[in-house]
Amino acid sequence: MPLTLDERQAFLAEPHIGALSVSAGPERGPLTVPIWYQYEPGGDLWVLTGPESEKMRRIRAAGRFSLLAERVEPTVRYVSVEGPVTGVEPLTDERHREMVARYLPPERVEEYLSFAAAELGEHVIVSMRPQRWLSADLG
Repeated sequence: MPLTLDERQAFLAEPHIGALSVSAGPERGPLTVPIWYQYEPGGDLWVLTGPESEKMRRIRAAGRFSLLAERVEPTVRYVSVEGPVTGVEPLTDERHREMVARYLPPERVEEYLSFAAAELGEHVIVSMRPQRWLSADLG
């Protein structure tokens, strides 16, 4: 059964691991990778990636991407969004902390931020305006 707009937005705002997909070019399937994302109902969705990563190169070329979020308990439910990139900007400490705190317990946030600063290199925020929605609750 499809979800209402409010149900879709509320579900997408929960901290699920997303599956980002973007065109990988002619005669190839899409590049699909797991990713943390951030979303507030009615706003743009955003993800983090390296400014020269394969993912970023493909997003730049396509100008858009898709993201799928799903759960299996208590029922199978998913929301998929697709839309145009609305901005690419440098990652700030505040936004990085926001993303990490969405997924990790409070006692792990500082440790992860230190690790990321030392090991993961520069990142950018890529924002997308959800334009097309697909959703269902199969329970």
